[in-house]
Amino acid sequence: MQENKFKNYLLLHFIVFIWGFTAILGALITIEAAPLVFFRMGIAVIFIILYLLITKKTFYVNRKGLLKFLFSGIIIAIHWIFFFKAIKVSNVSVALVTMSTGAFFTSLIEPIFFRRRIKTLEIFLGLLVILGLYIIFNFETQYKLGIFYALISSFLGSLFAVLNGLFIKRYDANTISLYQLFFGTLFVAVFLFFDGKFSVDFFNLPKTDWIYLIILSSICTAYAFIASVKVMKYLSPYTVMLTINLEPIYAIILALFIFGEKEKMNPEFYLGACIVLGVVLLNGIIKNKTTLKNKLLHKSKSKK
Repeated sequence: MQENKFKNYLLLHFIVFIWGFTAILGALITIEAAPLVFFRMGIAVIFIILYLLITKKTFYVNRKGLLKFLFSGIIIAIHWIFFFKAIKVSNVSVALVTMSTGAFFTSLIEPIFFRRRIKTLEIFLGLLVILGLYIIFNFETQYKLGIFYALISSFLGSLFAVLNGLFIKRYDANTISLYQLFFGTLFVAVFLFFDGKFSVDFFNLPKTDWIYLIILSSICTAYAFIASVKVMKYLSPYTVMLTINLEPIYAIILALFIFGEKEKMNPEFYLGACIVLGVVLLNGIIKNKTTLKNKLLHKSKSKK
């Protein structure tokens, strides 16, 4: 049992490393953000359909569910468009540190959907994140547009995560992912069509772009999602949350090795980044300790 947990812990780190590599691929792929998202989501849909067919899982979803996935699929598509835009106009480090504000946005959005009050501690931690971003914004002025795009992406990503927190109670995770990616692909396709981007040349990409897109869609999207669902059966939420929070750190280190000088920033950037990432890790520790404490309290009450 202990050996099985260790294997899944290593697998979780590998998954988080893969998610971190998404930003690297986004920087390496030469096409614009919207076409990139179209290909990423479309190819991922194909891989997930193949997975569902091989595992003989159902594709059925009721009409109400389809409407929910249509709305959330559009949200995740726009989230990814702004995420890759942020990388294109700034760099991987700026985009990912700014994306770490997701925990703060979630603390504001979650109470609305789950009908709970906003916690003072979450607001305090959110203000610390804003302080970290202010330091970055003040000293890395050439990346202002990238920070702005990443903030929009972070907000939409948080909204998407909260919605999925509601959907997962009623629907299968694989089915949710399939339809959200499918509707997201359709949305981006319609946008590109009216923007006059669709043509024969649209699909005429450099070979390296096709290779990166297939890796991004299969390993970083379809595989990582399915594997992460399996890992959560063996590891505690505390372990999962803390490990996922390492994603920006993995990606920034990778970016420094791959892109070199382009990713080197002022010392003030790293001060701001340490504040933001430190708050994200602290938030994960506090939230998971509270969850574990509540579970233990519930178990002790049920035994009585």
